[in-house]
Amino acid sequence: MTTTAKILVTSALPYANGSIHLGHLVEVIQADIWVRFQKMQGRSCIYVCADDTHGTPIMLAAQKQGISPEALIDKVHQEHQQDFQAFAIGFDHYYTTHSEENRELSRFIYQRLKQAGYITTRAVEQAYDSVKQMFLPDRFIKGECPVCGEADQYGDNCEKCHKSYDASELKNPISVVSGTRPIKKSSEHYFFKLPEFTQMLQQWTTQGHLQEEISSKLKEWFEAGLQEWDISRDAPYFGFEIPEAKDKYFYVWLDAPIGYMASFKNYCQQQGLDFDEYWQADSKTELYHFIGKDIVYFHALFWPAMLAGAGFRTPTAIFTHGFLTIDGKKMSKSKGTFIKASTYLKHLAPEYLRYYFACKLNASISDIDLNLDDFSQRVNSDLVGKVINIASRSSSFLKRQFHHQLAQQLPNNDLYAEFVKASTSIAEAYQQREYSQAMREIMHLADQANQYIAEQKPWLMAKNPNQTDALHQVCTLAINLFMVLIVYLKPVLPLLAEKVEALLNIATMTWQTIETPLLNHTINAFQPLMPRVDTKQIQAIQQDSVQDLQVKS
Repeated sequence: MTTTAKILVTSALPYANGSIHLGHLVEVIQADIWVRFQKMQGRSCIYVCADDTHGTPIMLAAQKQGISPEALIDKVHQEHQQDFQAFAIGFDHYYTTHSEENRELSRFIYQRLKQAGYITTRAVEQAYDSVKQMFLPDRFIKGECPVCGEADQYGDNCEKCHKSYDASELKNPISVVSGTRPIKKSSEHYFFKLPEFTQMLQQWTTQGHLQEEISSKLKEWFEAGLQEWDISRDAPYFGFEIPEAKDKYFYVWLDAPIGYMASFKNYCQQQGLDFDEYWQADSKTELYHFIGKDIVYFHALFWPAMLAGAGFRTPTAIFTHGFLTIDGKKMSKSKGTFIKASTYLKHLAPEYLRYYFACKLNASISDIDLNLDDFSQRVNSDLVGKVINIASRSSSFLKRQFHHQLAQQLPNNDLYAEFVKASTSIAEAYQQREYSQAMREIMHLADQANQYIAEQKPWLMAKNPNQTDALHQVCTLAINLFMVLIVYLKPVLPLLAEKVEALLNIATMTWQTIETPLLNHTINAFQPLMPRVDTKQIQAIQQDSVQDLQVKS
């Protein structure tokens, strides 16, 4: 899909009222691997993201903590950045939607849509908390499910019978904010005329911009008929005021995707790049969004319609992934499987999780499962037992008998050539986001390298003075096969790759590094690269996750 064009990549914006958890990491790790691969290929690829900072939940969470919304989002922003940095997520820029760039772009896009006749207004009757004097979003109303009668259910869907409904259908509703019964109140709202983009969207959603499963799903929305989209919220609300509209604010889902543009614009200002080159309607650059399947409707219908209506380019593609389950079930706080990024990092290295997710991820929208037993076994077997084992065994002989110096030639050029040849299929797997396939191919090569070492028996060669040269060449080949494997794994394991670059005494590895083997070259002394996972560490993560819940409650 990608050519030599300049590429801009985004991932969905984490909401600024909570910590990063393993579910968030599925997406940013998937995007980060793809971006790192593009950069290893020598392509111009920029990865931006931001915190999603507006809306009623932010406003109420700040009030509960006795701080301003700005103070809350600043605090969460720092925490999010620390977590992402620890997991080696290589954002070129991580910003906030509560920025002047986003305010200006949101107003600009709104004004363009309004001038083109795509904005209308009408009165809407909503639930209103007369004590707190605020209109209530569906998630701030609770009551008995109108379908099954289950108590304490939110105003949009039931967690027991999984039925969706309108908040007005709840029995015995109460406001989550004040605990009182909401009343009905009318207010004028602003709407985006999404139905006028039906034909454009029907074409766009079937032209290869989306996965087939997503295109098929969207057909149901077209068959039901697209509805005008309410883009306004009433005061009090933390967000951007709508121009020339008293006490009206842009709904968070209007300015959140515009936050992609705003983050990039701020980056352009810092780096001296041309914002318009990437966002003008006839742009020759490529734009990719990585998102979860729960927000497809906003990204695949509202977002391209807004962009087209305001005269901007639409995305080249939207890459959608599934949800994360742990041990086959939804993440659970009580069972210690609702795991925060910071909790994981107290006990385990980030790259274990990056590798495990890569083993599970592909281009489909299927959910992926983090099986905690399989996790430790796979990391220990693949990374420690297969890959790193090659370097640790070979470097010990090079240290003892050859002063860390590699031989002047390889004993088996065909084997090295076979490893290099695999770069084509592995690169294609990365490009198509078929990471699980890439990991299988890489581990198959690791098996071949270990098999070669086992056949050559360097530990026996070391005892025979007549085989010194042969030992030197075998260990040199092993180190070079290891180098190829690390180049292939670098998009997934960038921190390990840095350690290996230091070990091999070489410059930053690119995809082209493997074209020339290391010969007559001095490497550095081997240092432990990655310890094994202990099951006690996983148990500690689960125990800490349960304690996190108890501290909060």
